[in-house]
Amino acid sequence: MLGKKLVTAQKRGETRALCLGLGMVTCSMMMYFFIGITIVPFYTKSVWTTETMCKVLKANIKDKVLCPNSEGSEEEDIFPYPCLQVWVNLTASGQEVMLYQTEDTLETNPKCSYVPGKLENSKEVKARIETIASNFKKYQTFPCYYDPGGTQTNVILSRLYPPKGLLFAFLWPTLMFTGGCLIIVLVKISQYVSVLSAWQ
Repeated sequence: MLGKKLVTAQKRGETRALCLGLGMVTCSMMMYFFIGITIVPFYTKSVWTTETMCKVLKANIKDKVLCPNSEGSEEEDIFPYPCLQVWVNLTASGQEVMLYQTEDTLETNPKCSYVPGKLENSKEVKARIETIASNFKKYQTFPCYYDPGGTQTNVILSRLYPPKGLLFAFLWPTLMFTGGCLIIVLVKISQYVSVLSAWQ
């Protein structure tokens, strides 16, 4: 009687562990799919892939412009802000080009190097842009990214999805997939050992 209870409890434990392993594998596959349709296209779409050094030539704050400058934007999302324009000397080619914060900055407003988030306090936006401009004037040389193919003549300060970020995004689903497969393998080994012991 006791032996039957132990066997039943063991089978229940193995079933739960097997379900856990399968659930982890399923969740990891869903995460792979989600990353594949969201992050990977933006990573492959970006042409600013080569890192070089940029030297600031001038950083000016122009009159206020409207944000965003992209199509399909709602009127409630449009707000005025000072336009910061940063021109740099590209070390790789020696050209004078305009610097943008990220790939999205160029798409949102190609006239400005920095596009702030929507804030209620316009003074805070102005102070932030002035701080960024002073930092560019203070730190004259810094790494930036350019398009080696020449499709885009401008440069960006940082990539939204760098290679390290992409690897980090794939790290967690990979660990979950590995853990799920390991649990399934251990359950199958346990079942095989149990059958072998009963047969002997």
